[in-house]
Amino acid sequence: MWFMWLLIIILLAILEVVTINLVSIWFIISAIVSLFLSFAIDSFYIQFAVFVGLGIILLLLTRPYLVKKLSKGKVRTNFDRIIGKEGLVTEKITKLKVGEVKVDGKRWSAISKDVIDVGSTVIIEDIDGVKLIVRKGEE
Repeated sequence: MWFMWLLIIILLAILEVVTINLVSIWFIISAIVSLFLSFAIDSFYIQFAVFVGLGIILLLLTRPYLVKKLSKGKVRTNFDRIIGKEGLVTEKITKLKVGEVKVDGKRWSAISKDVIDVGSTVIIEDIDGVKLIVRKGEE
């Protein structure tokens, strides 16, 4: 019976490597326990009950903690540093037309809820894809 548990361990390990989402790691651990249990107990039902029960318990107790620890936060990029900075409008921005803003020596496409004329100062509020979301700055 031990060879069946070894086969299950190998298949679950392959599944875990392919998915890399912590899907079957707990059942690999419970299959290892069932493998060692198969040397002491001949009942497949007891081995299977330990496999399923221990796998579910490990999944419920450890997965939320591990997902929290292993998940990565928002990846910050270099252009995030322009949020909050002032820029100069080089093409008029309207509600229906994307304009252009020069910030930190670079030209960006920009959108706004307001109409903003060329030469006006704007404050960068956020970045949506490759467009800046801006508002009128203090004149």
